[in-house]
Amino acid sequence: MSKYTLDFKYRAVLHYHQVHSQQRTAAQLVGVNKNTAAYYFHRLRLLIFHNSPHLEMFDGEVEVDESYFGGQRKGKRGCGAAGKVAVFGLLKRSGKVYTVAVPNTQTATLLPIIREQVKPDSIVYTDCYKSYDVLDVSEFSHFRINHCTHFAERQNHINGIENFWNQAKRHLRKFNGIPKEHLNCI
Repeated sequence: MSKYTLDFKYRAVLHYHQVHSQQRTAAQLVGVNKNTAAYYFHRLRLLIFHNSPHLEMFDGEVEVDESYFGGQRKGKRGCGAAGKVAVFGLLKRSGKVYTVAVPNTQTATLLPIIREQVKPDSIVYTDCYKSYDVLDVSEFSHFRINHCTHFAERQNHINGIENFWNQAKRHLRKFNGIPKEHLNCI
């Protein structure tokens, strides 16, 4: 096989990644082994992650929330479900999203991430989860939304980050999930 043919195949795999094809489909269409396609898809995700402007701090209005991915037992939802991975997320309104897999959702885990990613004097919107209580006396303007009574009150909502969780889970569902070690790349 010539170098030109290999270069064409790798470029074709890149193209299928760009149009959000599954790696198995890309492998079949290009004519490469599925492991080769998986390798290149994973390397591309890592390159995108490491070269994205995710190191810039958020400012302005920021929505904060946690979600749970994975788990073997269907039906049980939220933090009580066994085997689920907690993922913490920040969304700058009309902007970008930052996510990170966390070992737990306690204040001691979440507050350093918020301080590292959000500029002081920013407006932070959260739900009424107890781990966000410390934001009331921190360097941020903190607003809560009580999901038991309503989901939005003018600008006070976290619908943007909730929508992100919904879209991420819907997208990952077609891959039957992803390994826990790859969760930092979403």
